[in-house]
Amino acid sequence: MKIPDFKDVINAHRLIGGFVHTTPVLTSSAINKITGSELFFKCENLQKTGAFKFRGACNAVFSLKDEQASHGVGTHSSGNHAAALALAASIRGIKAYIVMPSNSSEVKKKAVESYGGIITYCEPTLDARESTLHHLAEQTGIEIIHPYNNCNVIAGQATAAKELVESFPQLDIVMCPVGGGGLLSGTALSVKSLTGNCRVIAAEPAGADDAYRSFKAGYIIPSVHPVTIADGLRTSLGEINFAIISQLVDDIITVSEDSIILAMRLVWERMKIIIEPSSAVPLAALLENKDSFYGLKIGIILSGGNVDLENLPF
Repeated sequence: MKIPDFKDVINAHRLIGGFVHTTPVLTSSAINKITGSELFFKCENLQKTGAFKFRGACNAVFSLKDEQASHGVGTHSSGNHAAALALAASIRGIKAYIVMPSNSSEVKKKAVESYGGIITYCEPTLDARESTLHHLAEQTGIEIIHPYNNCNVIAGQATAAKELVESFPQLDIVMCPVGGGGLLSGTALSVKSLTGNCRVIAAEPAGADDAYRSFKAGYIIPSVHPVTIADGLRTSLGEINFAIISQLVDDIITVSEDSIILAMRLVWERMKIIIEPSSAVPLAALLENKDSFYGLKIGIILSGGNVDLENLPF
């Protein structure tokens, strides 16, 4: 199994630099006071397509040779990866075939369509998603781009933490949420390559704690019937992701749904920016564990800001 290294991250940053936003890092004295820490928020909610996913999708699409790319790319996704891949493919001038569950939100369907994605709907089960995508690939010859268990995707996601740490090398900890592990494994690659003693800590909903349990057990424990408002974190860890996480991540913390909602609302109210529930999970971990992080300089990657405004949790 090939594992990406920091050279792949450097190459990814060079490749996608002309397409992605170098997102800002914001601070909030009000939230610092509440947590007792000095926080630096890397705003991937302000990335193209509204999430860090565009970095990985862009690197994966532009890393393809012309012959590979000629038939287009495809994936199954109900969320941010679908929109990210559709836009990246559009920029390269190739087709993107997106398999989406029939119960995907209207907001996400419209986003994928707006970026030029060709949607095929399926039943809302993993088997249906995978079989539909496999059938599409047989028909069209598309290159399948996995949302997180893909070396080029991981290297692309790692560029967010690379930008953060290069701008703020004094950080004690970098935190991000964990679902499939693309952002976390990429974050760990960058942080551990660029710093000597900065820790990498992930946060995860207690109702979808497969990464926490897998990390503690030393082997992948799949996500089964996850229950959390953080819909981007309901997936199981990928094998490549887990190999990196096991080696480089310092800890994974679980948090309650109430804390996720509180953290999300806090960012909306105090920082005046929109984040989705998944983005709020690291701040939720700090709110639940103030004593453990008191006085530390902590970078937080706000993973995305794609929210259904008709269904806010507060």
